[in-house]
Amino acid sequence: MTETLVLGGGCFWCTEAVYVKVRGVTDVESGYCNGHTVSPTYEEVCTGRTGHNEVVKLEYDPAQVSTRELLEIFFVIHDPTTLNRQGNDAGTQYRSGIYFTTPEQAEVARALIAELSAAKAFGQSIVTEVLALANYSAAEDYHQDFFERNPYQGYCMAVAAPKVLKFKKTFARLVRD
Repeated sequence: MTETLVLGGGCFWCTEAVYVKVRGVTDVESGYCNGHTVSPTYEEVCTGRTGHNEVVKLEYDPAQVSTRELLEIFFVIHDPTTLNRQGNDAGTQYRSGIYFTTPEQAEVARALIAELSAAKAFGQSIVTEVLALANYSAAEDYHQDFFERNPYQGYCMAVAAPKVLKFKKTFARLVRD
């Protein structure tokens, strides 16, 4: 029995590159969610006028990896304190977001954000939105498994690869065999 959780942590190429390596994650799909346009294209999302976020949809086995563990990874591999921005990527499509499919996922997300905030873990306020998943659509085929297919592309080398390495170092126990 798997669960679905959708995360927006900047460019979906980078987020996907990490989660495909997580033990217990059975499928990762890049896509768009929580906007008002039905089935937007990448070009439409990039205008910032669709309201969509670039996200990854995770299918996972909670017996192998918990929602909390997935979210702990999420908070290590992106900056949850920058509104509508991750590094040089700016726009509402790069906002930090957790899009839940069960009330339990929402509770875990809000509790973890409260813990991190109380501990002043980032030195700034966390701006991650926690919302029910809405209006999801898969990204175009050329976005799927982008890092795996293009590891030497400039953006992948500069941005995605360091996130993958950080995940592997910080969460060695969760790296897929």
